[in-house]
Amino acid sequence: MSRPPLPPFTRETAAQKARMAEDAWNSRDPVRVSLAYTEDSRWRNRSEVLQGRDAIVAFLTRKWEKEQDYRLIKDLWAFDQNRIAARFQYEWHDAGGQWYRSYGNEQWEFDEHGLMKRREASINDIAIAEKDRRFHWAAPGPRPADVPGLGTDPF
Repeated sequence: MSRPPLPPFTRETAAQKARMAEDAWNSRDPVRVSLAYTEDSRWRNRSEVLQGRDAIVAFLTRKWEKEQDYRLIKDLWAFDQNRIAARFQYEWHDAGGQWYRSYGNEQWEFDEHGLMKRREASINDIAIAEKDRRFHWAAPGPRPADVPGLGTDPF
């Protein structure tokens, strides 16, 4: 299976890959998201390490049960050959209604077919008041074209 755009990446194709990942994660469909990864993809997400699509689906299912009304923005940070670094923010609330904004960085490594074989994510959560939310589009679903990325002042 091939998943364009393929490495080696240009600035344009790396940004396209980051937006495709954002759109998939905003679907909150663990199976859809998992198909962007190799069968044996290795992940580090915060302190959790996992491997393989089945583990990815299980992880994302747990994640979105906890992180309700999840909305995500990813921006390209850097790229080289078959690697991309992205920064991201997402907002969500827990079962008690407390909202959070999560800030993070990811490093991705792709195989020759454009599937991600390695993902490392570092993430920090900050409790926010509902009135301080910035991501308000209908969810689940992709960020609308008129909603800007993180820009030069993401805080």
